[in-house]
Amino acid sequence: MADFPQTTMSDNSVRIDFANTYARLPERFFARLDPTPVSFPQLIKLNNGLVENLGIHPNHLRTVEGVQILSGNQVPEGAEPLSMAYAGHQFGNWVPQLGDGRAILLGEVIGRDGIRRDLQLKGAGRTPFSRMGDGRSVLGPVLREYVVSEAMHSLGVPTTRALGAISTGDKVKRERLFPGAILARVARSHVRVGTFQFFAARQDKDALRLLADYVIARHFPEECPQSRPYHGLLKAVVKRQAKLLARWQLVGFIHGVMNTDNTSVSGETIDYGPCAFMDSYHPETVYSSIDETGRYAYRNQPGIAYWNLGCFAQTLIPLFGEDVDVAISQAEEILGNYPALFEKVYLSGLRSKIGLLKERGGDRELVQDLLDRMAKNAADYTLTFRRLSDLTGPRSGSDEPVRSLFKNPSDFDNWVSRWRHRLAMENINDVQRQAAMKLVNPAYIPRNHLVEEAINAATIGEDFSYFDKLLTVLSSPYQELPGSEKFAAPPRPDEVVLATYCGT
Repeated sequence: MADFPQTTMSDNSVRIDFANTYARLPERFFARLDPTPVSFPQLIKLNNGLVENLGIHPNHLRTVEGVQILSGNQVPEGAEPLSMAYAGHQFGNWVPQLGDGRAILLGEVIGRDGIRRDLQLKGAGRTPFSRMGDGRSVLGPVLREYVVSEAMHSLGVPTTRALGAISTGDKVKRERLFPGAILARVARSHVRVGTFQFFAARQDKDALRLLADYVIARHFPEECPQSRPYHGLLKAVVKRQAKLLARWQLVGFIHGVMNTDNTSVSGETIDYGPCAFMDSYHPETVYSSIDETGRYAYRNQPGIAYWNLGCFAQTLIPLFGEDVDVAISQAEEILGNYPALFEKVYLSGLRSKIGLLKERGGDRELVQDLLDRMAKNAADYTLTFRRLSDLTGPRSGSDEPVRSLFKNPSDFDNWVSRWRHRLAMENINDVQRQAAMKLVNPAYIPRNHLVEEAINAATIGEDFSYFDKLLTVLSSPYQELPGSEKFAAPPRPDEVVLATYCGT
């Protein structure tokens, strides 16, 4: 197994204690190169708490030198810049070579919490994997990823995180010219299912074993017994993906591009492109402009994750043993645990969302009936559950705040009486239950029209105040903040966002 020695750098104004390990793997795992300089970098936003957790003083990254580092204009001491190689299935179609086409990994840092994280610059210029791309990011998608990834973190969903956003002073050509930007982000690692597929497709068993050993040592040292480490690896990845997808579904998050190269083996949400949160609930909801068939619709996400895990399992077959038939059977058995693992976490979360602590028969049907009625009535997903948190068990107040979300309020009336009957079986008072429900049903999500408003203000008017305000509200999604009613409200008909875009 790989081991991870710590290295330090000498004192200077911006000190980053890199402890790089991926750069120790063979050269066929990546391409070494420095970021491409930009014209006039300026700091838009710095995630102070995250910076401090990495052992870096935030004020240092606000200096000219700090901004030069975050923009890729200066490579800090101890960094070993590289772009990672990987392959993947994109919308089900096999692409044998993808890789970091616009992202460069500077190195790894061990935070004060003891967790190793990658420090990556997204939009840092062309790499050998760029194909026909320019390797740059435009401002809008950088702000979108910053907002949504930090909101996901605050919602309790495993995710990569935004460290900082920097404007480049350059224009980037897409359908027209847009202001350029770079996102500095961190992740527990950037190893993907597609990373394993890259080497499996080349029948490079040595590289597969090195990669698997690396991932085990970095992410799953306690979950992979020495007798069957690669079986343990598959079990661990399956378990984390099941939990992750359940969390997505419970908060109404739609990734939009669940390709295998966008599936992190560490179990974090990665690569926010045309991502979105549902407003009106419907299981077939799609926002991504490039998902023309609805492959990655909200309803399909758990099944797509299962499909992606099947691709991952295939790459590990050569490491399971010499007998291919036995290896396939073992992999299928492990993979087959995914549906039950997902359903257990998802159902537990649904029970919590409607205030149930005990497990009873019929709970799944009760919640599904609510979801079906919400879909029929175009009820807002987030607000329905949040306002349900305010209702009392024995009806002593108005149900109107929830009823009003349904086109036909009687559909809610027919359900809520059964919910109250079920609540009567719980040994908990209204005050305790309501408080518990508000810990799992957010008041605020990064609604699409709010994100678009923040992006437009920054892109067109160079005004980042709304972006800052949105980040502040979303940092406390379960706590109702005075004066922030706008951020909880669903979009007006003229504000509804029907499509989101990748930005590449």
